[in-house]
Amino acid sequence: MTAPDQASPTGQDTPPTCYRHPGRETWVSCVRCGRHACPDCLRDAAVGQQCVDCVRGAGQGGQRARAARTVFGGRPSRSATVTWTLIAVNILLYLVELAHPSLASDWWMLGYAQYYTGGPFHGVAAGESYRLITSAFLPGTGSLGILDIAFNMWALYVVGPSLEQMLGRVRFLAVYLLSAVGGSVLFYYLAPQNVPALGASGAIFGLFGAWFVASRKLGFDSRGIVLLIALNLGLSFVYRGTIAWQDHVGGLIVGAVVMAAYAYAPRKNRIAIQVAATVAVAVLLAIAVVIRTGQLTA
Repeated sequence: MTAPDQASPTGQDTPPTCYRHPGRETWVSCVRCGRHACPDCLRDAAVGQQCVDCVRGAGQGGQRARAARTVFGGRPSRSATVTWTLIAVNILLYLVELAHPSLASDWWMLGYAQYYTGGPFHGVAAGESYRLITSAFLPGTGSLGILDIAFNMWALYVVGPSLEQMLGRVRFLAVYLLSAVGGSVLFYYLAPQNVPALGASGAIFGLFGAWFVASRKLGFDSRGIVLLIALNLGLSFVYRGTIAWQDHVGGLIVGAVVMAAYAYAPRKNRIAIQVAATVAVAVLLAIAVVIRTGQLTA
């Protein structure tokens, strides 16, 4: 995949900014007056987060407010903690992999294969289901590996913080992890069973899909993210001999589906619907793995 431009993938020119600090972007708003405010201008109160003016009694709110929520119902986050943690974990594991190259074969995504004639079978079909997620935290160890992790972490750096602010930490992490597994599941089905794969591209494509859905829901210009997705998918198919395009497509689909459930859930029962959708996607992925394992081991 290619590294996205540093500009916002959605193509939005004027994202929400703090009402007191116009230069600071934020998706969090005061629970009383509804104005967007940066973390420095928000205060924890008995009823949630309120802007400093409302806390002083000089704001626009007059009614008892509910707990603060992001635009899609998550708990507001003052910083992109999950994004930075994911970047740190990926880089740390890459360094460990360089020191212990055998970690790649222990964790890569593999359907069902023997490493040597007469040896034991390895892969998801052999009971090593952890490979569905561990493979998303390691790139290859060759020259392409460093390019893979560099591009993926750059994409996570560009897209992650804004999505995390929109979704909140828990929902953002759910999109990332489910997209990673979704990419592995499609690879499990469509790739040769003895071909391994590594990399966070499935999760990254899931974030791209989530951003597209969010931009459509919020009325942003989605042409930028559509171009980014098309460009990267095109490269995936052109270099399909070295790039796991199945992983990219699977992650993209799952990320978009989960985000659609989060973005379009009715406000009245939003949390219940979002939780149910998350569980449903996880269960469907698990069922798909069981079916494919039966096909390979029958």
